[in-house]
Amino acid sequence: MKKAEENLNKELAEYENLEKQLEVLLIQKHQLQIQSNEVKHAVDELKKADGNIYRSIGSVMMQSSKEDAEKELDERAELIKVKLGALEKQEEKLRGVVMDRQKKIQESLSHGKK
Repeated sequence: MKKAEENLNKELAEYENLEKQLEVLLIQKHQLQIQSNEVKHAVDELKKADGNIYRSIGSVMMQSSKEDAEKELDERAELIKVKLGALEKQEEKLRGVVMDRQKKIQESLSHGKK
């Protein structure tokens, strides 16, 4: 009985760790989605812009051509897209592991009650 309880405690600790990892992953994904929306908004505003274009480089505003700004935003959007794809794959894999761990814990608990 003692061994089964130790195994269950170990499984619960690993499950909690996996849940925390999933939470961090979801926060990162959400942050990237916000960045993606910001880039889309910037692209929309850039299309409307006439005249001088300025972009922020750190704490400095620099004049830029519309083409350079579009190119930079397109590159940034593509990078965000790639990162989001990678996070979605990680999330899917981690969710599978979490579900498996959850089933193991439930089975251990149901066997322990018998």
